[in-house]
Parts: sequence; C-alpha cells; structure tokens
Amino acid sequence: MTASLLIAVIYLIFISLGLPDSLLGSGWPTMQMYFDVPSSYAGYVSMTISFMTIISALMSPKLISRIHTKWIVICSILLTIFGLCGFSVSSKYWMLFIFAVPYGLGAGAIDSAVNHYVANNYSGSVMNFLHCFYGVGAVISPNIMAAALRTAR
Repeated sequence: MTASLLIAVIYLIFISLGLPDSLLGSGWPTMQMYFDVPSSYAGYVSMTISFMTIISALMSPKLISRIHTKWIVICSILLTIFGLCGFSVSSKYWMLFIFAVPYGLGAGAIDSAVNHYVANNYSGSVMNFLHCFYGVGAVISPNIMAAALRTAR
C-alpha cells in the first residue's frame, strides 16, 4: 500500500471512530421514548462505553506489543460494528449495556493502536490532522442520525 493511500485509510479510520461518539446524544430523545426511561439514563450507557474504552486503552500497550496493528484495527472495527448493530436492534434498555461493552472495547483499542502507529511512523502534523478527522466524524454523525430517524418514521 502506498504511503498516501495508507494515510488516507488512517484518516478514514479516524472519521469512522468519531462517527459513533455523538450518535447516542443525537439519537437519545427517540431512544428515550422507545425505552420509556428518563433522559438521564443516557449517561449510564455513555459511562459504560467510556469505561470500556478506558479499559481497552489501558490494555493496549500489551496488545500492541503482541499483535500487529492491522489485526488490532480489524478486530476493533468488528467489535465496534457489533456494538453499534446491537444498539440498533436493542429492544430493551438493559441490552444497550451489553452492546456498549464491545463498542467501548473496540473504540479504545483502535484509537490507541492507530495513534501509536502514526506517532511512530509520521510527523506531528499528520497526528494533528488525524485528530481533526476524528472531529469531522463527530460533527457529521448527528446529521446521519437525523436522516436515519427521518426515514424511519
């Protein structure tokens, strides 16, 4: 893979890493009505995701030293997809916690692994742009959620 294609893929990974981070907040008003829970309950799901992300990030140095970055990225993407798909099919509030675990673990591992790879192989400006692309994903995801909710009704 050429260097510019690899960097483009890495930027796409960080856009996709930012996408789900603002989905819970933008989708919660509809989810809250569906699950018939108070609005504060979104915080518990968010804390579960954050806790699992922290656990994953803390485990990542050992993981990175034992497993090639591409396999961490592939497995993390699959965990994140599983968690997000699980959110979309959850019929009970408690199910969100089950799917928050793989989502959080995947998000933490991919973040750490790609940051480590970029820090060791590219300049600081590439790292800065990497985190800008995370922001791009976080900014556009509420629009994606709005479009999905509009078409679902």
